[in-house]
Amino acid sequence: MTQGAGPTEADWADRTGLTGETVRRFLHVAGAIRQDQEAALAALGLTPAVARALYELDPDRPSPARDLAARLACDRSNVTALVDRLEQAGLVTRRVDPIDRRQKALLVTDEGRRVREQVREALSGSRLLVGLTIEELSTLRELVGKVSDGGWPQRCAED
Repeated sequence: MTQGAGPTEADWADRTGLTGETVRRFLHVAGAIRQDQEAALAALGLTPAVARALYELDPDRPSPARDLAARLACDRSNVTALVDRLEQAGLVTRRVDPIDRRQKALLVTDEGRRVREQVREALSGSRLLVGLTIEELSTLRELVGKVSDGGWPQRCAED
């Protein structure tokens, strides 16, 4: 780019090509991370949606399903199916809410705490990032944050 004259058509073509290559690499990395995470969650016997529901529950504070639905940004009817699966796996129990006895509170079991920690590890690790130094990882996080539109939380998945 020439100084003071603004970008030329050639500069924009180079930027477009660089942007396109960067986006393709983002998609490749995101896909690989997602595959790794889904495989790790499947090894725990969980779907991504059920794992996320477990992860969003506070193991130290029972809460009603409506609170989980709000954190997952989905309809309570979807949460009911997710909680049913968590309960069948012995990861949560439904108890009468001591504050509002008309409601059921979700309580993470001891097994649920153990599996929740494994979910946290599965969602936090990536073989693709192992080779980065702390400084590189910090820079990458900063850059990704800079271009991110805040894409979290994801909408509730039905499965």
